[in-house]
Amino acid sequence: MARIIDIAREEDIALAEGRRLLNQGELVAMPTETVYGLAADATNPDAIAKIYAAKGRPAFNPLICHMSDLAMAEDYAVFSPLARRLAEAYWPGPMTLVLPLKENAGIAPAATAGLPTVGVRVPKGFAGKLIARTGRPLAAPSANTSGKISPTTAAHVEADLGDRLQLILDAGPAEVGVESTILKIENDAITLLRPGGIAAAEVEMLTGRPVLRPARKTAIVAPGMMVSHYAPTATVRLDATRVEDGEALVLFGPQTIENAYAARATFQLSETSDLAEAASRLYDTMKLADASGARVIAFAPVPKDGIGEAINDRLSRAAAPRKED
Repeated sequence: MARIIDIAREEDIALAEGRRLLNQGELVAMPTETVYGLAADATNPDAIAKIYAAKGRPAFNPLICHMSDLAMAEDYAVFSPLARRLAEAYWPGPMTLVLPLKENAGIAPAATAGLPTVGVRVPKGFAGKLIARTGRPLAAPSANTSGKISPTTAAHVEADLGDRLQLILDAGPAEVGVESTILKIENDAITLLRPGGIAAAEVEMLTGRPVLRPARKTAIVAPGMMVSHYAPTATVRLDATRVEDGEALVLFGPQTIENAYAARATFQLSETSDLAEAASRLYDTMKLADASGARVIAFAPVPKDGIGEAINDRLSRAAAPRKED
């Protein structure tokens, strides 16, 4: 099983061990403000292959390359004035930009799934320190089996992938709890590829430009675009106003649900109807509901405004037929 290092108590050791293994081409589970990532040297093709093998991830699904700062990101991607404005506004933070890949940049082709673009972001906190210490970008998809529920604690990573990597760096629960917002910047157009920790409406206010939505069955050019994703073992049922016998029920704030007494177990995303709290608790609550033994998890309605768009995106993918698993 993987070694776990508590960053709060042993940050210097965590940085040193993380750097050592990453520079040797190994995998390291690292915390970010969104979810825990399965990190590897983005310039090392063998290391990238280990990510796909450990996760069982389809090779056509590209990886986000995490940078220590904007200067590092500019070594690998081409920034337009609009892209630079977004980076300066939201980095470090839960914003990924899909940009043209610089020629001969050195990113392993498998990390971009052979595309002429690359997804880049600068994470907050310890992850940024680890990237700077390593001195190269880190590809880091969520540290879980592909298509399953993303991890927001080190314990989640250990339970899923603990036997497939050497080191898990523990910084406690992830602050945001859902993955980064992914925007593709093409000329002066902004396209939302995946809703996440930063609301599209906020981007529109900053830039004065509309954020476009691609067709549901568009080509996969960024993580999180597969129709079936973020899924528990149990079937997921959305917008539930009634509980069927034996279902697990997940509420958002005080809601009146018909036949609620028949639920096998009941969970709450946020008693105060706080969308940010609900996002931070979404994956952990989904795991707890899945562990209840219920064959169906019924989610009561969650508003779609702000980060609620990201929550509903993850729920709709969790509820989708699993043709891609």
